[in-house]
Amino acid sequence: MTNPPSQIVIKNPTWWRRRTQMERGLIFMTISTALLCIVLVAALAVTSYKEMEEPLPAMSALNMTEEKSAKTPQKKPEICLDEGCVHAASMVLGNMDMSVEPCDDFYQFVCGQFRKRFIPDHKSALNYFSLISDKLEGQLRDILTEPSLPGEIQPIYDAKSLYQLCMNETKIEMYGTEPVLKLFEQLGGWPVLDENWDRDGSWNWRDTIYKFRAHGFSVDYFFDFSIGSDLKNTSYRIITFDQPPLGLSREYLVQGMNHTKVKAYYDYMVDIAVLFSADEAQARKQLMESLELEMQLAKLSLPREERRNANKLYNKMTLGSMMLKFPTIPWREYVTRLLPPMYDIKEEEPVIVAVPEYITGVEKILEQTPKKVLANYLLWRAASSTIFYLPTRFRDRQQKYARATSGSKMRQPRWMECSGLAAGSVSLAVSSLYVERYFNDEAKQMALDLVDRVKKEFFHTLETLDWMDEETRKAALEKAGSMVAHIAYPEELRNKKKIVDFYKELTIDRDGDYLQAILNLTTFGTNYTLSQLREKINKTDWISHSKAAVVNAYYSPLENSIQFPAGILQEIFFSDKRPSYMNFGTIGFVIGHEITHGFDDQGKQFDKNGDLMEWWADETKTKYSEMAQCIINQYGNYTSKQVNMKLNGINTQGENIADNGGLKHAYRAYLSWVADNGEEPRLPGLHQFTPLQMFWVSTASSWCSAFRPESLSNLITTGYHSPPEFRILGPMSNLPEFAKDFNCPLGSRMNPVKKCVVW
Repeated sequence: MTNPPSQIVIKNPTWWRRRTQMERGLIFMTISTALLCIVLVAALAVTSYKEMEEPLPAMSALNMTEEKSAKTPQKKPEICLDEGCVHAASMVLGNMDMSVEPCDDFYQFVCGQFRKRFIPDHKSALNYFSLISDKLEGQLRDILTEPSLPGEIQPIYDAKSLYQLCMNETKIEMYGTEPVLKLFEQLGGWPVLDENWDRDGSWNWRDTIYKFRAHGFSVDYFFDFSIGSDLKNTSYRIITFDQPPLGLSREYLVQGMNHTKVKAYYDYMVDIAVLFSADEAQARKQLMESLELEMQLAKLSLPREERRNANKLYNKMTLGSMMLKFPTIPWREYVTRLLPPMYDIKEEEPVIVAVPEYITGVEKILEQTPKKVLANYLLWRAASSTIFYLPTRFRDRQQKYARATSGSKMRQPRWMECSGLAAGSVSLAVSSLYVERYFNDEAKQMALDLVDRVKKEFFHTLETLDWMDEETRKAALEKAGSMVAHIAYPEELRNKKKIVDFYKELTIDRDGDYLQAILNLTTFGTNYTLSQLREKINKTDWISHSKAAVVNAYYSPLENSIQFPAGILQEIFFSDKRPSYMNFGTIGFVIGHEITHGFDDQGKQFDKNGDLMEWWADETKTKYSEMAQCIINQYGNYTSKQVNMKLNGINTQGENIADNGGLKHAYRAYLSWVADNGEEPRLPGLHQFTPLQMFWVSTASSWCSAFRPESLSNLITTGYHSPPEFRILGPMSNLPEFAKDFNCPLGSRMNPVKKCVVW
């Protein structure tokens, strides 16, 4: 709503109001940093000249393990004043809210100040994963903007070319919509843009899917078609059909137009069509029909809660059997047209049909829905995948949609988008330069040592569990012993010839069209994946473990492997210049989390070789289910106050089980380290915390986050992870060791009488 002219008051804005959002953020950060430095200096002074006899205000529940009797003075603990320790202390102190009792709300105690941090306008949330990713993006930009030198390998040149194509907005504006509109014609036409569409009546949805495949678009709109591991024989690949990803999450689409995000999605569909010159009235009518089709697909698809049982999704049959079971679609033709021409596909070809009921339902939809509605839906999905590569007006509309659904207020800086895209698209080449330039190889060996220590503690737990029968215990120990760790990057990543060979079929024209370059990349990736159908799977293959410039960690149940890329082995998660209690509390927790994934509700369905098979005795499996149900109930009763939403205890159970087991074993691994190496010095300004207390503080610090409401509600509605707040409160309240270290009274929030434990 605008003011009438009589209400307009023109004022000279204040100095603060004249600052941009970025300037305000930087000013705020500068002042905060300066104040933090002052606080840290003061803390150092206190540490140096004052006996540490008085606990901080509002921290009466802290167990300092230094309660001094009047008759027995204790030796002052050693304080680490090295640069790394000062930096670590500064980071932790800046996040904390020491007015909160740690036994009441440990997350708020450790992260209370972080939660107040300014979230940049281009972000929907702020956490240390995103902060480290921002730093990493800057490093990748430095790599991608360097002039090419003689002898530079072609894949690096291609990555730089892709970055330049992305950054050349003038050229993108000059091309306009002409290239993509020509593509739409080649794909069979978008009815909402052409009233004379399908003049001869020859259109059918399959031909459009085949054209999508030929031109580099996704084909996964009615069915998800892929080449994946045979879950019961994971050394071999198999053709798999599943329900497809949708344009908007299933959880929203099934609620129909009553949900604000579905309304926002519909408005976005219409506005994009209008930007492509569609008549708005026709766009509203025709795309509502497309949306109704997509809502039907959503209702047919299996909800996440019902996809946790891998056996339920393992429906193996021959292609011939599939043709008999779902007779309205020519499946042999469909598969042959999507696969590379090297294959002779016969009816004896084995396939997996993950959700047979879904395909039965889609058969009916495809038979009963007018062709025009099918075509509008397919072309809408194809069009929506091109928005990031089109002129500004399209990207601005996409950002408006993103604001409605995730809360982000503006697009991320262009350079950040382009560096991320180039590095992700030619990832092996860019990762090779990243580790060469920025990764400290000493961290690799230290991380391996951490993995060994945490895994050793997990072994000990398996050996001593009282609810597991001996046969199941033996199989569990074998699985834990067979688990492979991929740390930082594979050595092959330093072999330029291997990288050149991998990308030899890729073509990026630096002087060409940006969108076409993206489609070339998609075609290259799809061809590579589909060409592997007959190849035996090498589970330690360097190619699949070479995305080093990533801030994340993984467990693969099909490989029975854990992976920690180079990108996460830095900053708050890992450093060799600070006490080990911080590393065990941060990356040690992540390591324990990934190890425990091998034994969560989904990981436990796979054996030591990564094959789907039953290796649990019935009685032991029943006991496990009872303990897992405790976790489901615990987290399902948590409510996020920020958005007033309860968590989904079923969808998050695997991650919650991994968090609980991971933290427990990281802590025990640190106790083992102390037994071998002795007690460590404390941090300046945090001297009142024992090393064991700092383990817990470090863990919580690494998960400090701030969310926009839209982003947090998305996480709770569609995610597999609990919000960070509960990834700290849940596991720590279940661990007696935490309550002991902080002297939390039994019955307090962080030391409840009833605790849940699985591993």
